[in-house]
Amino acid sequence: MEQNASIIDKAIKGSLSIIEQDREREIIARRFGLSGQKETLEQIGELLNITRERVRQLEKAILVRLRIGADEEQIPDLGAAEKLIIRNLTELGRLSRTTDLADRIYGRIATPVEKANLVFIGSISKNLTVIDENDLFYSTVGIAEYGDEKTIKERVAKIVEIIKANKTPMTIDELDAKLDYEHPDHIKATASISKQLATLNGLWGLSKWPTVNPRNIRDKIFVVLESKKEPMHFSEIAEAISQSNFKRKNVTVQAIHNELIKDSRFVLIGRGIYALSSWGYARGTVSDIIANILKEAGEPLSREEIVKRVLHARKVKETTVLLNLQNKKLFDKVDKDYYTLAKSAQ
Repeated sequence: MEQNASIIDKAIKGSLSIIEQDREREIIARRFGLSGQKETLEQIGELLNITRERVRQLEKAILVRLRIGADEEQIPDLGAAEKLIIRNLTELGRLSRTTDLADRIYGRIATPVEKANLVFIGSISKNLTVIDENDLFYSTVGIAEYGDEKTIKERVAKIVEIIKANKTPMTIDELDAKLDYEHPDHIKATASISKQLATLNGLWGLSKWPTVNPRNIRDKIFVVLESKKEPMHFSEIAEAISQSNFKRKNVTVQAIHNELIKDSRFVLIGRGIYALSSWGYARGTVSDIIANILKEAGEPLSREEIVKRVLHARKVKETTVLLNLQNKKLFDKVDKDYYTLAKSAQ
């Protein structure tokens, strides 16, 4: 990957070399962060003792000259850098977050300056499209042949609209069925540049949805149970989180247990075993479950039927159910092995 770094470095030096005035080179370098931290118009104006507006005017004029120079192939080594970037973008789905593109090109976690280099080259190349980072989008570089900034943003908006209308996360294949893209990878690449969207375990949804973007331990517990689709012991949940794709997954078993107790989405159905309330499980003791079963039945039920229904709602031993049935304050035995609610409990 050193060769890639050399190609990019030569293109940056070649671009700056056609800027005649030192002050103009400094403005571009500082605005894009080519030699350090990216600076604002105000910061550069104070440094050069000119107004913010003058800095903006100079930046605009310099970029126009650079784009003309790039178009007329006057910038040394820029063509090789463009080819390198476009080749990698093609493999990434035609556009990419600048961070992901830079990491791929440099073969490691890229530095801020290395990311800035790609944005700068994209900003002066007619063959590349750049989207600046804001509240809705990550910094992005794309192949201009497949869309300018406006077109790309419209495509992202369409994906967001479809997911919003669906109201639940979707797979790329499900999105592909509703969109007209040459390949599903292009949908994935387009969706990935939006800050409104997030993905987890192959599902895409709104970034505010905990199922694809869990922000706290409770959300992560919910995602684990929802993915497993069956009750789990709290220690198993902790282990699943530690082996997950979550951004932060270093949690303790005790922390998991504490959160399970606090959140009404989770129901204790056995010794340390929890399920989701959305699966039809209700909170309460075994006696509470028996009482609810008898209320819903509206008639006496046999001991076997009560046990069967309780075991469907709770992971407990049959003897535990039978012991709770002996509570005469709650249950009356009305016939051989038949029970109903005691009058005092009705």
